[in-house]
Formats: sequence, structure tokens, C-alpha cells
Amino acid sequence: MIVISDTTPVLSLLKAGCLELLEKLYGNVLVPKAVYHELTENPVYFEEAKIIKATKFFSVAEVANIKSVDILRSVTGLDAGESEALIMYDERNADLLLMDEHKGRRVAKQLRVKHIGTAGILMLAYDKGHIGQVEVKKCLDAMIARNIRLDKKICNIVMAHIGLDERY
Repeated sequence: MIVISDTTPVLSLLKAGCLELLEKLYGNVLVPKAVYHELTENPVYFEEAKIIKATKFFSVAEVANIKSVDILRSVTGLDAGESEALIMYDERNADLLLMDEHKGRRVAKQLRVKHIGTAGILMLAYDKGHIGQVEVKKCLDAMIARNIRLDKKICNIVMAHIGLDERY
């Protein structure tokens, strides 16, 4: 299975202490060079960058057709990471794209790209027995505490999915 990730799902799961879920679910995750740069070169994410650089289940790759990336960026307004992830999905004939941003997901849907976000990753990990109810809630709470933009409506969908009545 070829899985490609944009920046936000990796960063969100990392900040919530749940990054290992990606390896449990997908084994290896392909990260476009622009995404890796966003994850490791931003001084705001200095501590996170150390962890990302040491993570063995990420493979960093370059997009073959940079012109397509540039065209997608100018037509859609997506950033370099999102654009490279979408183009790489097509180039590699990938099975799944990990992406959270609304604009990027809208473009992915238009391009018929199979995608899942951080909340979906948590629900899938729960469904596959990699994480329990308490851990899912802890991940959501950690994301919210660390100011990760996560719609409360989405959090409530996750909570209902895992069978907890608590609401955000």
C-alpha cells in the first residue's frame, strides 16, 4: 500500500503523542520533499523536527513533475506541501493521501484522490484495535490543548464513532 502524507496529519499526531499510529496502520508513509521541509525546517517545530528526522517509517521523495506542482499551486492556491502530495499521489499511483486542510481535501475530492484526515486516522486505528477509547480521547484532548485546529464537530463524530457519550 502506498500512502502519502501532507504536513498537518503528521504534525497533529506527533503533538498528540500518537505518531506511531501511522506505522501501525500503514507501515511506511511517503512524504514529499516539500512536506518534509515544512516538518523539519520550520524553527517553530524545532523539537518536533528532531523526532521527524529520527522516524524510520517515513520515506522522503521528490515529485517528478515540478511543473504540475506549480500549475496546481497557481490554480488552487494550495501550498507547496499539499500540491506536491497531490501530484505525488498521481505519479506513484498511491492508495491513500493523508490530508487535513479543507482546501486541500476539496481539491483531492475533485481529483478523485482517496484521502483521510487525522480524525479518520484515529477512528481507523480504533477500528483496527491499535488504540482504545481512552487513548483516542487523550489524543483529541492533546491536539486541542496544543492548539491544533480541530473542529469540535469532528471531535464529536470521533467520540460517537468510538462509543463515548462525552462531547466537546
